[in-house]
Amino acid sequence: MKSARGDRITDKAAPEDQPMRKLSMNRDWIATAKTLNEALPYLQRYEGATVVVKFGGNAMGDDEAMESFARDIVLMRHVGVNPVVVHGGGPMINDMLAKLGVESEWVNGKRVTDAATVEVVEMVLSGPVNARIVAAINAEGGRAVGLSGKDANLMVCEPTDPKLGFVGTPIEVDPFVLKRLSESETIPVIAPIGVGRDGETFNVNGDTAAGAIAAALKADRLLLLTDVAGVKNAEGQFVTELSAMQVREMTSEGIISGGMIPKTETALSALEGGVRAVVILDGRVPNACLLELYTEQGPGSIIRLG
Repeated sequence: MKSARGDRITDKAAPEDQPMRKLSMNRDWIATAKTLNEALPYLQRYEGATVVVKFGGNAMGDDEAMESFARDIVLMRHVGVNPVVVHGGGPMINDMLAKLGVESEWVNGKRVTDAATVEVVEMVLSGPVNARIVAAINAEGGRAVGLSGKDANLMVCEPTDPKLGFVGTPIEVDPFVLKRLSESETIPVIAPIGVGRDGETFNVNGDTAAGAIAAALKADRLLLLTDVAGVKNAEGQFVTELSAMQVREMTSEGIISGGMIPKTETALSALEGGVRAVVILDGRVPNACLLELYTEQGPGSIIRLG
């Protein structure tokens, strides 16, 4: 129940349990204070920095994880970071295609996005998925606005492969509208939908879109949230820091493989485009973004050029 002050929650523990409970609470408070104290240099380090966050995976479908993510983004904004959120939504697209009875064709493990499919992709990503993230951030006290890569010609694309139909690769990213939003302390939430030279709509991989946007903004950090614990070495051990050269070597040796390859390729492309560092981190870890930015040892694999 709330205390008379209305700002603490207490419960009715048995008298014999109260000393241990009080000791446990004191330890929690001390740990919290220590963490905040140690965060100071990182708070100063990232003040005014642009951080692009790719949000996706299982966390998007979990209300509690969504709320936690939104709170992290709002906190980042309040301590001076300029967060830009780019999201995916593959599972939601799959569900909608199934409901509408739209069958998918696959080429080399990649979905062909025909005219009917791209309409569904845009409807889902620019509609309920984007709106849900915007609403979650606003509910936590932030000021977010939803966009797609088609707005203000933010992300101009060309076909990635003619066999894949309307799957696009960004060739031009105009960050003007994103910079204006950041100046007004507004958090952009971007659906990975691009526009072609002739006005056609393209479905863009979320990681690819985030990397291109981060490069255009010359972001200090690109955080790629995944459902795995970062990059692992040949022994299966989690690697906390890598250079671009190490990533290339590990890929050529088959150590980096499968779904991690497109993420590391996005990281390398973003670094070459001017992003200071890219972090591939486990989005299932509570407060993953805050831990990565404001603690000495974050939960992700950080990749730098040198």
